[in-house]
Amino acid sequence: MLAGDLGREDLRQKGEKLPVSSSVPPDFAPQQEKLYRDVLLRMNDCQIPYVVSGAFALYEHTGIWRDTKDIDLFLSASEMPKALRCLEAGGLQLEVIDPVWLAKVWRDHYFVDLITGMSNAVIRVDRSWIERALPSRIFDIPTRILNAEELIASKIFVTRRERFDGADVAHVIYATRDLLDWERLISLVGEHWEMLLWSLIFFRYIYPRHASEVPREVWHLLVTRLEQDLADPKLEAPFRRSLIDENMFAIDVKEWGLENEIERYRSQHRREHRHLHQDPAA
Repeated sequence: MLAGDLGREDLRQKGEKLPVSSSVPPDFAPQQEKLYRDVLLRMNDCQIPYVVSGAFALYEHTGIWRDTKDIDLFLSASEMPKALRCLEAGGLQLEVIDPVWLAKVWRDHYFVDLITGMSNAVIRVDRSWIERALPSRIFDIPTRILNAEELIASKIFVTRRERFDGADVAHVIYATRDLLDWERLISLVGEHWEMLLWSLIFFRYIYPRHASEVPREVWHLLVTRLEQDLADPKLEAPFRRSLIDENMFAIDVKEWGLENEIERYRSQHRREHRHLHQDPAA
């Protein structure tokens, strides 16, 4: 039995169901749907620029549904205070989980996540994410769905032991490969282009017949960068694994003395956030 199978066996013994990909829509409980509707209507009424991501965006692009107890709304950090005031004025319960990236609206064990970027603060939402979003309707409420490029970027660092979004990334690439704006995607990942290359190699392994449908210039660009870095290693480059999984690589930082890159990114975000909200013109 493989190590991953052992983890699955633990879940079975606890009586927890393993997630299985399917096109069958979830059976949303009435109180769940009401929370989602209340939040979406309130955000629309307050004219908060936001976009729907998560399970709803995955379905929009791939046709894959999964059971979910929440809905993810992406918005820029500058819009978060206004969104919280708007929702609180509507009588909704709020909790700021992490000022760097996450707040929650909750009721009856169901949640709406308000997200301004990834937890490692590497990928952050800006106004362009909303402007590029696709018009849609959720529970017959007009809204916008995160576009495929931003959806991939939002999932590309989710490779932790307890959660791995690689299958989602592969499915989105497979479903939208003829439509993807590769320049936009490469721009979104920026200096972390290795994560995109890794995702594309993963995609190629899963869908070998379709690897050629990723433009050759994309493969060439990323592989050339890799070859150049191998030929001329950046010896000053920091240890970066904490950007992916703080827990599994804690020993590297706490005991072996390697760099804590996640704290550098999060600290930078906190400084920018404080500056933004101290500026009267913001």
